[in-house]
Amino acid sequence: MDAGQGLSTDEVQSIREALAAGRRPRVVFTASAGQIAGQVGQVVELTDPEVSDEFVVVRFGRDELPFSPADLAVAPKGAGRRLVEPKAEPEPPASPAVAAPEFVLDTPRVPAPRQGEPKVEQTEKAPARRAVKAVKPKSPAGLTVTLAYADGEWTVAAQQGTKALAKPYVVKPAEALKMVALVDVPGVQEAVEQILGTERAEAEQQAEKLRAELAEIEARLAELREAR
Repeated sequence: MDAGQGLSTDEVQSIREALAAGRRPRVVFTASAGQIAGQVGQVVELTDPEVSDEFVVVRFGRDELPFSPADLAVAPKGAGRRLVEPKAEPEPPASPAVAAPEFVLDTPRVPAPRQGEPKVEQTEKAPARRAVKAVKPKSPAGLTVTLAYADGEWTVAAQQGTKALAKPYVVKPAEALKMVALVDVPGVQEAVEQILGTERAEAEQQAEKLRAELAEIEARLAELREAR
C-alpha cells in the first residue's frame, strides 16, 4: 500500500464535504506518522487548521487522535478490510504410546565448543506492539483585545479565535489612557496623549462658546426683568 504522500488541499476539501454529508472517509497513515505507517483509519472530524497543524482527527482502533495532512493519504478502495485467517487443520489423534525397553548407554561427554565456533540460541520474539501516537493537548485559541479610536470615541473589543467575546463598547478617555500606559511601546502613548490634547482643546472651545451664549441669554433676561 503506497502511503508516501500526504493529503492535498483538494483532498482535505473532499474529506470536509464527506464529513458534512455524514460519511467518514478512510485514510492510510504515511511514513511520517511513525510505526503506524500503512495502517488504515477513519476521519471523524476536521478542527481549525489555524489553531494547530494537526487538525485531522482520525479514529484508529478505540482512539481518536489528531494528525497533520502530511501524516495521511487517501486510502485506496478495499483498504481496511479484514483478511479471513485460514482455519487450522485438526491434529491427528495421538497413537497410544508403546512402552519401549530401557537401555543404559555409557555416552562420552561432548567437549565444550571452542572459541570461535558459532552458538545457536533460540529466543522467543516478543509480540509486536502497535505504536500509538501520543495525544497532544489542544492549545486554546489566541485571545485578541483591541483598543480603538474613531469619531471622537474610544472603544474596546475582545475576540478569541473566530469567536467574539465582547463587541466594541465605549470607554472613557481616562480609561483608554490607563490601558495604553500598560503597553510599553515607544510612540503609542504619545499618540494617545496627542489625541486627548486635541479633544481637550475642542472641548474648551465649545465650552467658551456655550459660556458666551449663556452670557447673552442672561443679559437678555436681565433686560426683560427691568422692563416690568
